[in-house]
Amino acid sequence: MVVAGAEASAAVAAARTLNGEGWRQAGELGLALSLSAAVGLEREIRQKNAGLRTHTLVGVGAALFMLISKYGFTDVLETGRVILDPSRVAAQIVTGVGFLGAGIIFVRRDSVRGLTTAAAIWVTAAIGAAAGAGLPVLAMLTTGIYFLVALVFPAVTRRLPRSATAVSALRVRYPDGHGILRQVLQATAALDFAIDDVSTETVAPGSPARPGSPARPAIVEVYLHVHGRQSVNELAATLSELADVDAVLASDAHAIDE
Repeated sequence: MVVAGAEASAAVAAARTLNGEGWRQAGELGLALSLSAAVGLEREIRQKNAGLRTHTLVGVGAALFMLISKYGFTDVLETGRVILDPSRVAAQIVTGVGFLGAGIIFVRRDSVRGLTTAAAIWVTAAIGAAAGAGLPVLAMLTTGIYFLVALVFPAVTRRLPRSATAVSALRVRYPDGHGILRQVLQATAALDFAIDDVSTETVAPGSPARPGSPARPAIVEVYLHVHGRQSVNELAATLSELADVDAVLASDAHAIDE
């Protein structure tokens, strides 16, 4: 019985050696899970469309592809006849995740949204691939670099001097028919912002008065492209304090990168 048990254990060990899988590969996959989930958690807390689940799956999937490429074909290798190149999978991961990131980025008017989230997914795939390739130090170092960029860099950029020629975009939503657009333009000029472009769009139609209920005005959004040395966030705060203004959104006109 003891001999049979030893033979069974030896057979299992041989099978694991043949297929190249074992606790080391499980640990590499677990490392990819932990690091990619950490990146996804930061995105989830900031309420981005691609959050914890997306980043975790991307990182674990990239790691698994690398592990399959490295160890999944050892049972068919023949010296001089069948040769594997795991580096090809790393290249394919870059291409595949590029398409996934492109689906997150979308453009509206002159602004782009989703660049940082797409870049985070791309980096998460690289972290997972590094973990799957047996490079834990690089995987953990890259995760640390991501948090440095995501959490520290925004505080640094807020302290940088502003260019007087940088164009910012403002979206102001308000009910039509109250003369609010005139107040918005006056407040913008009062803070020494130059207005490059103005356009309006009706986002919700109004309704006529009915017995027992007053008329409801249409809801309008005005798009402003402005530039000046003042902080655009200060301008947004001023506009949000105007009577009847429902919402104000300020951003870079050419790169809304979150």
